[in-house]
Parts: sequence; structure tokens; C-alpha cells
Amino acid sequence: MIPISVCIIAKNEEENIEKCLQCLSKHPFEIIVVDTGSTDRTKESAQKYADKLLDFPWCNDFSKARNFSIAHASHDWVLIIDCDEFVEKLDFTAIQKLIEEYPYAIGQLYRDNICYDKDHKLIHSYDHVERLFDRRLYYYTGNIHEQVTSRDGSQLYGFEIPLTVTHTGYSGSDDDLAAKAQRNINLLLTDLQKNPDDPYLYYQLGESFMLKGDYESAYSYYDQGFYLDVDENLEYVQRMIISYGYCMLYTNRIEKALSLENVYDSFCTIADFLFLMGNIYLQARQNDKALMEFLKATSCQRHFDEGTNSYRAYHNIGCIYEAYGQYEEARKFYLKAGNFPMSQERLANLPITTQNDIT
Repeated sequence: MIPISVCIIAKNEEENIEKCLQCLSKHPFEIIVVDTGSTDRTKESAQKYADKLLDFPWCNDFSKARNFSIAHASHDWVLIIDCDEFVEKLDFTAIQKLIEEYPYAIGQLYRDNICYDKDHKLIHSYDHVERLFDRRLYYYTGNIHEQVTSRDGSQLYGFEIPLTVTHTGYSGSDDDLAAKAQRNINLLLTDLQKNPDDPYLYYQLGESFMLKGDYESAYSYYDQGFYLDVDENLEYVQRMIISYGYCMLYTNRIEKALSLENVYDSFCTIADFLFLMGNIYLQARQNDKALMEFLKATSCQRHFDEGTNSYRAYHNIGCIYEAYGQYEEARKFYLKAGNFPMSQERLANLPITTQNDIT
């Protein structure tokens, strides 16, 4: 068996850390917890489960704290988990086989992020995150939203691992989220001064301003990031183009949003992008085009946000048919949306007709 150390950094996480560590303790990991200055009962809770509980003076640099935790692991293979991430599914035997098959690559866990949308409704958003690697080959860089970096500068290669976590870090109160966003912005701007051509920093700044509801600033950073040298195959770049498009809508840049047609072929295998294009066409009063994009989204397996390839797309299709006066078609798609509250409300108010189409 290849031993694995789980490395966690924590500060004032008494509400999360016990549940996090309970989930991990069911598996044969060494558990390393590094506390960066808690003033609550985080350390007392961690002590129950951690094989090593260490202190690290906080210095506004997440990478330094991460690398400190990695350095104190007993094993070379390390798995990085955050306190607000809770293991839902984990196949330890399969992970062992994948490590043997890909000894020089980075394992990506699957994360279910519970967060708020623009209308302050809780949604699920999904991503893959690089978290399992050999510390002799990799380490962390970046003050905030730190990234796994190869020690010899070689290209990174990843593989998906059978590990799913639920992430609740962005489902807190408005005040907590605003404070977290501002903290992130301050650290990202410090990084940006050192690395002004790094598109990942512009992406994360855009995300942080989105979290604050400052769509004008978010648009500015997405706009700058997207026109740098980006690899369209990277997940963060794909997410950036989608967030960029929504910022155009939120700031009434409809004509600019329509220009995303120029990159359509690069992102049209992602339901969220097709769903975005549908919304752009709706705002541009091109309903036929919008209808086609929402229909395409329902046939697209790959998606980031819950509902973009299912009930949310079905709902929008229903709305378009209702606007056309085609109430039976509208009814069919509202029903496909299942228990989605907005569709249920539309169904309740839909006119009853014996005709399939009203022209």
C-alpha cells in the first residue's frame, strides 16, 4: 500500500473541522492539521483526530501554510483537503491503483460546491480540483487560490480520482461572503503586481468581485484575463468565459455578449456555455436562436452548474413556447423541469387550451 497523508490548514473552523475530520478518519490516512491562529475551539476538535497538530503563524500566504503542512507529512503522497470540504465518496483501493498507474501526475477530486447564484438562491456547482500528488515533484505557489506547481517547471498532467467532497465555504452569511471576497481581492492584487500576465489571477479577481455583486469590476478583470494567452482546454478558462458572458448581461453589454459567437466552437461541448448563449439570445430578442441553445444544452452531459443541462434549460424552453402562445409545448417542458418552483408556478398559471399551437 502507498501511504497517503491528508494535509489541512485551519483557522477558526470549529463549525466545520470535526465533521471534516470524522469523514477522513474512516480511511487509512495520516492526518496533518496546521492551525494558523485560531481563537475558537478548532485545535481542541482537531486534536481528537489529527496524527500531527502543528502551529503556523499566519502571514497572508496560503501557499506557505500549505507547503508547511506538506513538509511535516510522514509520507510523500499528500492529499489536500479544506476544513469546509466533507468526503461523500472515496474508493481508497482504486486511488492506490491510480497512483501506481500515474506516479508523476496530479489527482483531481470532484467537488460539489454549494453556493448562491445572483438571485441569492442556493445552487450546486461542480468542478475538479488538483489535490493528490507526490510532494517530491510538486508544491504550492500563490498567496491565495494557490496552485499546484511542478518543482522542475514541467507541464502538469492530471487524472481524476474516485473522491467526491461537498464544499460549503461559499454558502455562509452575506457578511461572511463579503469579508471573504475582500480578503481574496487584497491577496490577489498583491499577486497580480508580481505576475501581471497571469490569466488565472484575473479569473479569480473576477470571481471575487462577482461574489461581492460588483459586476462592473468583475467584467473588467474577466475581460483582461480572457485576452491574455489562455488555454481553452483548462477548466478555469472555460468557467471564466461563462462568468465573463454573464457579466456582460448584468452590465447590459448585449452586443459585446453576442460576440461570444466567435468562440462558440471552443466551448460548445459545455452545457453552461450553451445555456449562457441561450440567455444572451433571449436578451437580444432572438428567441429562435435561444430555443436552439437551450435544447442543445439538455443534450450536453458536461456541465458545471446544477440544472444548466436539465430543469433550468427545460424551464427556459417552456417560457419561450409560452411566449409564442404554444401552451401545450410549454406545458411539456415545464413538466420536464420537475419540481423546479418557477416551472411549477408557470404551470399553475398556464392557460388551458384544446389546441396544440396558437398562432
